Amino acid sequence: MTTDHEPNTERGSIEDKGGFVSNMPGDVPRVNGQLAVSRAFGDKSLKSHLRSDPDIQNTILDGRSDVLVLASDGLWKVMSNQEAVDIARKFKDPQKAAKQLTAEALKRDSKDDISCVVVRFRG
Repeated sequence: MTTDHEPNTERGSIEDKGGFVSNMPGDVPRVNGQLAVSRAFGDKSLKSHLRSDPDIQNTILDGRSDVLVLASDGLWKVMSNQEAVDIARKFKDPQKAAKQLTAEALKRDSKDDISCVVVRFRG
């Protein structure tokens, strides 16, 4: 159920709005050399080059769906989707799972803001 909103995947939209995507060696792609995501609510100086509309999906959850991790790029830049789900599944309490994911991102030396919400669909 994931769609990653990264500058390289939305380069056309950014460039159509007058922005650019930089790819400096050793760094992640950035909008106008600054922001590592292509969708954001803030960042006033980049607002004209970004989108803030969400992707919306209708998904029927089956018996296999047990956890949903919603997080900012501070988490996703240091772990894969599967790693996050594996960590979240270790905790029955979703708040404890979110705290552990945040702690793990910090342990992995995340350099970005880290926000995380875990939703449990079943015990």
